[in-house]
Amino acid sequence: MVTAINMFRRAICTYRSGNKNCMFFQSQELKKGCSEELSFSPKLDKYKLTRFLAEKAIREKKIFAICGPYPVIRASLRKKGWVEKKLPLKSDLQDNKADTYDADDEGDRKNEVSCFEKSDDVHDIMSRLVRNEEPSFFWTIKKDAVNYRDLHFDQMLNHYARTGSFTTKIGLCLNLRNLPWYVQANPNTFFPRCYGICMDVEKQDFIEDYRNTAASNILKWVVSFNVCNKKTQKTKEKGCKEDVGQKKGSECSDENVKQLPGKLIDMACNACEIYLGRMEHKDIDTAVNSSATLNEEEWNELVEQYYSLVHEGAVICNAHNYITQCQHILTKIMSANPQRDIDGSHNIWIIKPGAKSRGREIVCKDRLEDILKLVETTDQCPVKDSKWVVQKYIETPLLIYETKFDIRQWFLVTDWNPLTVWFYKESYLRFSTQCFSLNNLDSSIHLCNNSIQKHYKNAADRNLLLPCHNMWTSTKFQEYLQKRGHGSMWQNVVYPSMKRAIFYTMKMAQDKVETRKNSFELYGADFILGQDFKPWLIEINTSPTMFPSTPVTTELCGQVQEDTLKVVLSRKFDKHCDTGKFELLWRQPLLELPPFNTTDLAVEGTGIRRCRQKLSPVTNYNVQETLAEVQQESVPYHSANHEKQRQSIIAANEKQNLKDPKTMVYAIPQPLKRQPGKSIQVSDVPTECIGHTDFASFIVQPTQSIAETNPTPHMNRAKGKIDPNFWRVSQAALPFQVMNSFDRKLPRSSKTSGVYLGAVMV
Repeated sequence: MVTAINMFRRAICTYRSGNKNCMFFQSQELKKGCSEELSFSPKLDKYKLTRFLAEKAIREKKIFAICGPYPVIRASLRKKGWVEKKLPLKSDLQDNKADTYDADDEGDRKNEVSCFEKSDDVHDIMSRLVRNEEPSFFWTIKKDAVNYRDLHFDQMLNHYARTGSFTTKIGLCLNLRNLPWYVQANPNTFFPRCYGICMDVEKQDFIEDYRNTAASNILKWVVSFNVCNKKTQKTKEKGCKEDVGQKKGSECSDENVKQLPGKLIDMACNACEIYLGRMEHKDIDTAVNSSATLNEEEWNELVEQYYSLVHEGAVICNAHNYITQCQHILTKIMSANPQRDIDGSHNIWIIKPGAKSRGREIVCKDRLEDILKLVETTDQCPVKDSKWVVQKYIETPLLIYETKFDIRQWFLVTDWNPLTVWFYKESYLRFSTQCFSLNNLDSSIHLCNNSIQKHYKNAADRNLLLPCHNMWTSTKFQEYLQKRGHGSMWQNVVYPSMKRAIFYTMKMAQDKVETRKNSFELYGADFILGQDFKPWLIEINTSPTMFPSTPVTTELCGQVQEDTLKVVLSRKFDKHCDTGKFELLWRQPLLELPPFNTTDLAVEGTGIRRCRQKLSPVTNYNVQETLAEVQQESVPYHSANHEKQRQSIIAANEKQNLKDPKTMVYAIPQPLKRQPGKSIQVSDVPTECIGHTDFASFIVQPTQSIAETNPTPHMNRAKGKIDPNFWRVSQAALPFQVMNSFDRKLPRSSKTSGVYLGAVMV
């Protein structure tokens, strides 16, 4: 090693002296010596290589950090020359407190780490060399793993803040109702109606919806019963086995069949007509007729008989008399209700936790009391408003070989202003392990999440054409549709409808998400297709699972992660670069927000001046008696009689002290003297009402009463004498009303802002 270093130094010196031939010779010796030296020290060679790559990554700001099991992201970034800064292990595998992410459970994450986290020594050494550097790229399993508020502008993060408006079930339920304020679209055309059942108002709306659905299902039973009767007459069979739920046919004479009165159809028709009027907004300008609506007792009776009709096989003997009326009402409801095709006849609802994923604690119920009881008994969350949601179950889904499935569709948001959404061209289907049936509401039949279905074995009677790992790619699904004669449905109905639903949802959530430049996020949306191939949005998940659980997810999940890096990294330097299978769904024109400057803020107002000394309230002041005493005074103010009276009061006050030290004493004003031939008039000045004045709780006592109760005189400090010409104002122990309150307009001076009462001698 020393020889190689010396040869390197001599080569540099020779080059500086200008002997290039010698430089070439020495360089050849250097390469030969280094190769011989390094062949015996592979660790030194690896250290030089790692140090060179680490320093290059630092110069180019290619340091990344990963929190979570993302081997594809890690490998793809390393190929691009990025170096990983290792995060603490506790942050990498800690339990996620926020339940909105869609990654698999803790056991799957540990298994994934054990399988894919075996990096060689080169990357470990480079990670130690960049341990004091700040990462420029963060990919985490949840946004709370990194405090995004502390990040610099050029640091990238794969999450946005405040996305609960569409990534939680309760947020999607409540916020999609405001969609018409953002775009001209009806959310009921792509999102099954949903209620936050733990809120009182939402709970009452759900009960009303359940009852109205039950009433319309009774009409459906009548119409289907007529169709069943016709088939029965042709085939001469007693039973009619249709989806309406009755086990026996139209033989009302059968003793084993429960017979219901025709009054049930009358109540159902009445309820449906009222419900139809509300859907058509005919109840806005008309008074509600309480006699036409059903009361609580009638509703309970209707629901109980509905259970017997649909679930227990009961019949209505005279149902044929109502067929025309029921068909007429149902036709109107079907034309006004955009969710008519998913309601079915069993009135099944699915109950979900408001902010959880992976199918946890989700159940299906078809009875109203069971739904309400489930929520009341299991709701232990302090914030009840976000605990549970209840959503209408799609009773008529599109089936493949009599098995239910859903679609996981990815999309990427790279900016919220301007709104930029990327839609992935590939998706995959997730099948249930059991055959579809509405008579059994078990989760293994109705929930297609892989985190649920992996705990079950495929049913023995399931079609063998279905994959054993229960997943298809969207390409495979298109091939299936092509063989069935529906090859155009994917491109003409399914794919554009899913794009439209995602666009509408992002427009709704745009002003609720806390936007940040150089951030992005990959989401996973779940759709269920109806029998007409129309997709219905069920939920949107943040941090969608990337675990390679099946051959389908191994291929697609790895591909979508690499394509995501192409969009968020490669496209920063080349706008025309390859974006994989991501296509630009929507790029909104830039919204110019008004500039904001803290110096523009100002507080304007008028100060309130308070009295320095708080005066005691005046109580029991009788204005009429005081004025009468002044008018009766015929002698001058300083007459002998009055002066004599004053002297007697002073003498009495000298003998006693004031009992109340807080008593305030005021001088008696000298009354106005009326001159002969003169009259008093109020000057004509602008007036202003000063409001309501009430002297009910005040008492004013003259000096005579003061002398009798509190004989202590008032001392005039200026003259050093006792001045009896004062009025004492004190608060009464028990206030009472002596005179009525009055409202009066007082004159207002045009020169000053104060209110005064002016008198002019004429």
